[in-house]
Amino acid sequence: MKKLFVLLMILSLFVPAAFAQGGQEATPAPAATAPAAETTAATAVTGGSVNAYTTLEEPLAAKLFQLFEQETGIKVNFVRLSGGECVARLEAEAANPQASIWVGGVGLDHITAKSKGLTTPYVSRYASKTPAQFRDPDNYFIGLYVGPLTFVTNTDRAKELGLDIPQSWADLLKPEYKGYIRMASPNSSGTAYNVLTTMLDIYGTEDAMMDYMKQLDKNIDQYTKSGSAPGKSVATGEIPIAIGYAHDQVKLKAAGAPIVITAPAEGTGYELASMSLVKGGKDTVNAKKLYDWILSSPVAQQTFTEWYVVLVADGAPKHPDALSINEIKTVVQDMAWDGDSVNKTRLLDRWTNEIGNKR
Repeated sequence: MKKLFVLLMILSLFVPAAFAQGGQEATPAPAATAPAAETTAATAVTGGSVNAYTTLEEPLAAKLFQLFEQETGIKVNFVRLSGGECVARLEAEAANPQASIWVGGVGLDHITAKSKGLTTPYVSRYASKTPAQFRDPDNYFIGLYVGPLTFVTNTDRAKELGLDIPQSWADLLKPEYKGYIRMASPNSSGTAYNVLTTMLDIYGTEDAMMDYMKQLDKNIDQYTKSGSAPGKSVATGEIPIAIGYAHDQVKLKAAGAPIVITAPAEGTGYELASMSLVKGGKDTVNAKKLYDWILSSPVAQQTFTEWYVVLVADGAPKHPDALSINEIKTVVQDMAWDGDSVNKTRLLDRWTNEIGNKR
């Protein structure tokens, strides 16, 4: 964790240049800007720009932000980061924030950012469309969509290797899967951290959770930076089995990959992909316009469904092939506990010291 933090501190020096590649850097908001409560989903061309971090898949983010620019004239200069990377970068830049909004990313990471004082509350006039259980009670973040953790298996590779399709978390520990499973690193990926908290919910104690992760580690071929990367490797046949979020896997299946998606029998955890405003962001006006537009625009909502995610806003559309969280068995998650920076740091330190550093 310390190495990752130091690295991101160094990388933060180059952030302005990275944003500049996508357009002009966001400029400070004029003093005479209307109050936040009057902000609407803009339909008139207003111009300007806003810097954003996103944990959405890059093609989804690019399309979403392009549509926003077409409708409003506001250029979104974005950098795609995994959830853990985004929290670390926001912390490194706290004295001089380079982005004004964070779109997407596991809700646990947004809770961590809140607990570290890296984000700021905002009450959008469109927030009421999102049920209370999917919104932070203090308005620091708002949920966009939910997605369960599932297994994805390449059926061609599994047949070639003589492997059964895993049906449970317990199955993943079988010796025949040694070197054939891939997942992300909990230190960089909110998806993988969600695996830790899911094991904690299933086994009841941190020691039991770590015991499971140590046994699973024997079968992991490598830990990736991004939570969606392992599934892509399964789709190409590079590795037969991976752990990730269902919507990422459904998209791969829809594209023709020979894969099967399995919800673990014991129950599984899930993400609440969320959105936050960055504390001290340089362009809060355009950031709030983007925030409102994502929550209210039918075009934005339809774009999300093309990636098979299940939106949480009332009346939002749903792709018929999307795997709803209501269709599978889930664990009881305490997101406030899981996302608390003290708890998260302790769990990640244990994983790093007992597993990650031994790789």
